Amino acid sequence: MQIYLPIAELSVNLFFLVGIGGAVGFLSGLFGVGGGFLLTPLLIFSGVPAPVAVASVTGQVVAASTSGALAHYRRGAIDLHLALYLVLSGVLGAFGGVATFALLRDAGQLDLVISLGFLVLLGSVGTLMLVESTRAILKSRRGIVVRERLPNQHSWIHGLPWRVRFKKSRLYISVLPVLIIGLFIGFVGSLLGIGGGFIMVPALVYLLRVPGSVVIGTSLAQVVAMMAATTILHAVQSQSVDILLAFCLMVGGTAGAQFGASAGKYLRGEQLRGLLALLVLAVAIRFGLSLIITPSDVFSMAVVGTTTQ
Repeated sequence: MQIYLPIAELSVNLFFLVGIGGAVGFLSGLFGVGGGFLLTPLLIFSGVPAPVAVASVTGQVVAASTSGALAHYRRGAIDLHLALYLVLSGVLGAFGGVATFALLRDAGQLDLVISLGFLVLLGSVGTLMLVESTRAILKSRRGIVVRERLPNQHSWIHGLPWRVRFKKSRLYISVLPVLIIGLFIGFVGSLLGIGGGFIMVPALVYLLRVPGSVVIGTSLAQVVAMMAATTILHAVQSQSVDILLAFCLMVGGTAGAQFGASAGKYLRGEQLRGLLALLVLAVAIRFGLSLIITPSDVFSMAVVGTTTQ
């Protein structure tokens, strides 16, 4: 069943859109990520123009993340205080990301920046996550117990000013790294059309040392607010949001996120991080190949304007 996407200006199978939305929604609930780092590349590789894919996926990320966040909220697995700081800085970063998106699109360099951004970002984050999760899994199989951080153990973060107490996460840390993380993810998420959860989750775990019981729910809560603002900004400024495309992706994503949140209870933290790392690296490799392999259609033509005598 083919449907026509007015902003993307192409016809796509309806069941394909709903299907990939559901699959990515499942991963969103399972890993605590927005899913945009998978969905945006899938749409680009399927022929959807990069600007439309980036802007439209933000709506699906909101729907899938909202569904997953509600499931975690009902279990009391969200640190709302920490999420508030991440949301405020994330929205500010989204303003900068959407403005950069518009400038690159006008300059004709948006497609290249998106490909390079996915390659560098996903490649580096995926590699670090895979190394760490593999070490954790090997230690677990050998019976080596990895001790949790004790209350009297401190890191360099505790020496920074403006410390705030996050009771749910049992943390008393500076708010500066929290704001920087939110600002960075807001900028990158709005520029590349990703929720940023695959960056947020390891940052909360390894940098801020947020307990695993609340890290996924808190990440999803930040993704919901930040990507909702990004969707509105893209619709108003770049006008690249294809509502029909976003709606089809939302239908599948909302349902899939519920199943993913339930499935995540049966896997350990290091197993989830290892699987997420493999997915991130697979997408990075695909973008790397697209940059070095000569496309089948080297040249393209477009009507840029008409003149009258």
